[in-house]
Amino acid sequence: MSDQPEPQSVPATVFYFVPPEDGSKPYNDVNADPLKIKRNWSSEPRSVEIENLRGKEDSVTLDTAGFLFGREAAAHKTFTNDAEVEAEYYPESIELVKKLTGASRAVIFDHTIRRRRPGVADTPQSRQPVPQAHVDQTTAAAIARVHRHLPPAEAPALLQRRFQIINLWRPISHPAYDWPLALCDYRSVDTKADLVSTDLIYPDRVGETNSVKFNPNHKWKYLRGMTPEEFVFIKCFDSKTEDNTAILTPHTAFEDPSTPKDAPPRESIELRMLVFYD
Repeated sequence: MSDQPEPQSVPATVFYFVPPEDGSKPYNDVNADPLKIKRNWSSEPRSVEIENLRGKEDSVTLDTAGFLFGREAAAHKTFTNDAEVEAEYYPESIELVKKLTGASRAVIFDHTIRRRRPGVADTPQSRQPVPQAHVDQTTAAAIARVHRHLPPAEAPALLQRRFQIINLWRPISHPAYDWPLALCDYRSVDTKADLVSTDLIYPDRVGETNSVKFNPNHKWKYLRGMTPEEFVFIKCFDSKTEDNTAILTPHTAFEDPSTPKDAPPRESIELRMLVFYD
């Protein structure tokens, strides 16, 4: 597969959010049916060009584009046992994010392992890549995460300083040519017009994500054939709003027309973490 020429960009379809026709607040009800998330909004396919940053990885950073590519192999390799992932992969990932961002503290609050299985529905037991442009948390949801995952005595002081939510995404076991991850450069996003707060209804609480409406100015990027030795930090929230700092980046899985015919289905892990600065 490495003999394939690297395309500069690929044509692809990104699925964008279409608001509920009745004007009500959009929601995803996770509890409704284990085989299908119930929602009151619809999705529309749009044709976009997705730039391949292979060889240009340094053209984006967390504070400019909202995402950062890096290369550092994980010591943990199997990703089959959640307890082992938490015991082995969590600590090394915390050290990695602190080293690359200068953060003083990082708290991982969950992870998702995805193994694409053609024809299999996305369920909590069998998570598939998500072909829908989105941002994992809104500002309100990010603040709620601090209160949810940090001790009550610490949360107020932590919220006074800069904090972020960063996802650490990497392929498992083989390069992710199949259904890779596309990221939208923050500098091309109109945060007031493009993002729509959407309730995420859990059994015990209501979270909130940002759905993403189509904007022809969006600049989509990806790193073709990311290997398990490579990773991407995806910024979902940043409390720092001055200096044109990127505060988020929409992202989505997409079907890459340049995927080699013999590429195995994508397998990946994403960690979600609260990142704090002194």
